Amino acid sequence: MSTQIAMTSKLILYLILISLQGCCTTVPKPLGDLDTAIHQVIIVSPVKNGSCRASLSTWQRQGSSWRRELLASAMIGKNGLAAANAKREGDGKTPSGIYPLETAFGYAPSIDTGLSYRQASTDDFWVDDVTSVQYNEWVKGPLPAGSFERMKRFDNLYQYGIVIGYNRHPVVRGAGSAIFIHVWRRYDSPTSGCVALNQRNIRRLLHWLKQQYQPVIILE
Repeated sequence: MSTQIAMTSKLILYLILISLQGCCTTVPKPLGDLDTAIHQVIIVSPVKNGSCRASLSTWQRQGSSWRRELLASAMIGKNGLAAANAKREGDGKTPSGIYPLETAFGYAPSIDTGLSYRQASTDDFWVDDVTSVQYNEWVKGPLPAGSFERMKRFDNLYQYGIVIGYNRHPVVRGAGSAIFIHVWRRYDSPTSGCVALNQRNIRRLLHWLKQQYQPVIILE
């Protein structure tokens, strides 16, 4: 079998798995344990253990019930999902757990979202240097010393993004940093630990999210 045919077969199988998940609207168990103040939830689950491919679904609380709004394919860390409390800087894994969604960000002066928004410029950086007092923080100004992420990347992966509130309050040095939802490079390209979607779906997600609903993401 040629490499092209093999890749096509894998893609078809993956899309079938995603579509089968979409046939089931059973409310996931974690939703029943959430604080009643939370009205919007994103759930991201690998398609299998250790996989960088995942399914993403969004859920809206309506009274005492939940309604699924969006189902999409996603990419996570190249080494899959970390076990609970096991995420470490540079391990290529996406942290597991439940986290608030913080600021939306991007390159335009404004975007269509109900979250608070911050425009990224060439002077904006996210520090991932474990020795820095600014570890896991967005900083603006002169180029930081040590290791950092540019918030306005040359490849446009951060044209649309959302900060996941992982390891933020408090910040534990070395436990992982710069965990975002952002635009994927392509459908089969894993991240270094973030959650990535195609541009159309991340724009739909940003439009749907509302800060007053206290949205969270469940990575499981």
